[in-house]
Amino acid sequence: MTDAKTPQCPHCHQEMKKWRVPIGSTWAHDFFYVCFNDGCPYFVKGWEHMWKNQAIRASYRCKMDPETNKCSPLPVWSYDALKNDIIP
Repeated sequence: MTDAKTPQCPHCHQEMKKWRVPIGSTWAHDFFYVCFNDGCPYFVKGWEHMWKNQAIRASYRCKMDPETNKCSPLPVWSYDALKNDIIP
């Protein structure tokens, strides 16, 4: 996927944002596309799912690999977690 077309979240259809991968990460990319919509059902339902199944107060956001376009969960511990690394 090129930077010319920003993908939409498959769960809420909002435009995803480029998110900088942390330094020292084992991920092969410099960035992923991530849905930072706080109303996304994937994120909203994740809080209950994680508490019910893992007894953890956390959720996840939809993360898309820019090369494969495949999505996977990106764990978060708060509504603001990871937002500092959004690439403008």
